[in-house]
Amino acid sequence: MKRFMDKAKAFVDDHDKSSRDQPSNPGGQHGGPPQQQQHHQQPMQQQPPSHGIQPPSPADVTRYRYHHAANFGSLFILERWLCGHMFPDKSEGSSELAAVKAWVKKDGMDSARERFEKHWNEWIRDSDLQWLRDNKCTTIRLPIGYFTLGPPYCKDTAFEKYSAVYQNAWAAVKKLVQRCHDYGIGVVVDLHGLPGGANAQDHSGTNSGKAEFWGSRSYRELATRCLCFIAQQCSRIEGVAGIQIINEAEWGAKGMFEWYDSAIAEISKIDASMPVYVSDAWDLNKCLQWSQGKNSPRSGGASCPVVVDTHYYWCFSAADKAKKPQQISQEVWGKMKPLDGKDGSVIDRGAAQVIVGEYSCVLGEETWSNGGGKNDELVRQFGNAESGRFQQRAGGSFFWTYRMDWMEGGEWGFKQMTNARAITPPQSLAVSDVQERIHHAQAGMQQQKHSAYSNHAGYWDSQGGHYEHQRFADGWDLGFHDATAFFGMRSQSGGQLNGGDKIGMLDLWVLKRLRESGQGGGFVWEWEQGFRQGVVGFYQLAGI
Repeated sequence: MKRFMDKAKAFVDDHDKSSRDQPSNPGGQHGGPPQQQQHHQQPMQQQPPSHGIQPPSPADVTRYRYHHAANFGSLFILERWLCGHMFPDKSEGSSELAAVKAWVKKDGMDSARERFEKHWNEWIRDSDLQWLRDNKCTTIRLPIGYFTLGPPYCKDTAFEKYSAVYQNAWAAVKKLVQRCHDYGIGVVVDLHGLPGGANAQDHSGTNSGKAEFWGSRSYRELATRCLCFIAQQCSRIEGVAGIQIINEAEWGAKGMFEWYDSAIAEISKIDASMPVYVSDAWDLNKCLQWSQGKNSPRSGGASCPVVVDTHYYWCFSAADKAKKPQQISQEVWGKMKPLDGKDGSVIDRGAAQVIVGEYSCVLGEETWSNGGGKNDELVRQFGNAESGRFQQRAGGSFFWTYRMDWMEGGEWGFKQMTNARAITPPQSLAVSDVQERIHHAQAGMQQQKHSAYSNHAGYWDSQGGHYEHQRFADGWDLGFHDATAFFGMRSQSGGQLNGGDKIGMLDLWVLKRLRESGQGGGFVWEWEQGFRQGVVGFYQLAGI
């Protein structure tokens, strides 16, 4: 890996030098929002230019690539419908608390702890990780509960009486993250179960049927302490792609954004580089608007980059059960519309970044009946639509789920849906000739850049006024080289990983590189346009 990074840095330095030595007549399309003509009226604070900006690191790729991903549901936070073997016959309820309470009552604390530790350490086998790697899974979303952090975090909660069961749970989380990393798979650590419950469902950890988190200051403070612990730990663990601070916040939860602000502020004091994932609380538009303020280039990089997590299921509502599967497959292509007009210009609007944290290929029996009955082709059409749309508009998609007692899982199973070719990885991950594509792209780089620059400069010069087109050229170079580095990183891993990654979290990556570049002033929008077109230029030349 070090050899690759040295080569990548030399490659960037050489091409930066060549672009400085050439006259300013390289490439790009002139597109972009009309308000770019007013960019110079709202300047960012001018910063000194950055020297020696570093190539993307392996950690950067783990965090900012497109996440073709799955959840490890019911591993550290149990759900009976997925993992019935972890519930004794006489347990009352379907949640983690119901299971641990029943085992302690049946067998005692020590025996229950041994049973849970065996589940944490053995349910995901090396053969599972190998299959995931070989089938292009880049990332895992790992749901845990506050109780997973051990006895100090269970005090004054429903889990206090059973906290001894969890004394080694966090060690098991760290072990699993390392195992995933060894297979080239990143992990989003998801604090899925908050004290009191961010929603009323059993996947919050109890069967209380209440979302008490929002009305309890002590629960919110405990959750923040949990997140600070996770951030401190994860800042020293390789392979962490991000930290999710909440799962499926209740719609309209009182004080939600205020708690988001305070929790992210505390995490940022520990590691401001760590991507933080938040629930959209079933209102993607509103949450995106809030996140753009957090992801502003004017914030100076003192706060963690924020990713909005939205979930899509078509199997629960009466309205969806009344549709045909073909209708739903078509409907998928219209999802994430709130992103339109929000992403694509960090300078104007801040970064707008969405991932789909949960989805499946499940439809209601009524829906299948409306289409003439379930068959493999209809399932494939639905899954292909989801894969296609999410790759088109999201920074990643995490299937619910990978593991259950009833493997391979049907339409709830990532493995079965992958084997059925319903869930498909991005085309870039499937190619076998990564280095050949990189060489081809490098050979065509200067011509592509010349065309892009000429179009950009020609269009804006025709509008009259003064511009700084060298910024476009500098941005184009960096965008092209970053896309190259992401795509080539897997081929430097000792031959275990095939295919190449694309920059999936593009808005956030643009924001990160903008800050690192030291760009500022009234014409920084030219740099951003150049950067984005350099990324696209590499993909066009590489054929991905």
